[in-house]
Amino acid sequence: MLRRSRVALGAALAALLTLQVSASPIQRAQFIDTFTWLMPDRGFGGFSGLEISSDGQSFTAIGDHAHIVQGQFQRRDGRIAGVVSGPIKRIFDTRGKRLDLERRDSEGLAISADGRIFISFEGGNRVWEYHEKQSVPLPHPKAFDKMQKNSGLEALAIDANGWLYTLPERSGALTRDFPVYRFRDGTWDQPFSIPRTAPFLVVGADFGPDGRLYILERSFTGFSFQSRVRRFDVTDTSISAGETLLESSNGQFDNLEGLSVWRDAQGRIRLTMISDDNFRFFQITQFVEYAVTE
Repeated sequence: MLRRSRVALGAALAALLTLQVSASPIQRAQFIDTFTWLMPDRGFGGFSGLEISSDGQSFTAIGDHAHIVQGQFQRRDGRIAGVVSGPIKRIFDTRGKRLDLERRDSEGLAISADGRIFISFEGGNRVWEYHEKQSVPLPHPKAFDKMQKNSGLEALAIDANGWLYTLPERSGALTRDFPVYRFRDGTWDQPFSIPRTAPFLVVGADFGPDGRLYILERSFTGFSFQSRVRRFDVTDTSISAGETLLESSNGQFDNLEGLSVWRDAQGRIRLTMISDDNFRFFQITQFVEYAVTE
């Protein structure tokens, strides 16, 4: 009886979390659809990083308990109608061992053109090149050690040059911009920052096929979530002021944390996002898709 009550309560709360409670502001991205993903695996959930193939058919996702999974979408008229995935695998450390709990918070995901997988971690801020049996650490700058606890390297992206970009969830002050760290030629630098506007915090990033940097941000009201996507033009030494492509209404979606940008068969920039259910029974794992209207 208790179990039935908890399930019913979970369904009701999930419905409330996905209820649109206020009108969405004007935006430059057209909503396509959402798909709720379920999988009978104890490691399922907590997804915070997402990468999708250039044709939008296959994906790689990471969960914030150091898990990784790959799969394919079953699409109907361009919309996600089903998901077929492989097994959920553990991410092992640089010694081939299981990660300690406090260093298990894998958040950002980026895949290079030659298929190399990179993961950023918020617990013990760092970036690794992922290999199935033993990951390889990238150099560790001192700036990573100064980030706020539980607000570190949340987002990771890779550009056409193969350069990695990462940034923290919080900048350290409401009036301080988000610092962007870049890894190229074997070293890290910090070429520019992204403007911070309350109440949004950075949770995901990706470079689109147009060469622009797309940033997924989130605001949490204490009960429900609001999401925003901005995009920026990037040069070697500068970044544009950016433009807002979408801003969801409060509670419209669950906790969107992963973002992947690709071009669909109609030539449109497609934004695909995944939600982190925090392994809580009253939250859900969603894929959410928008198309940018140029």
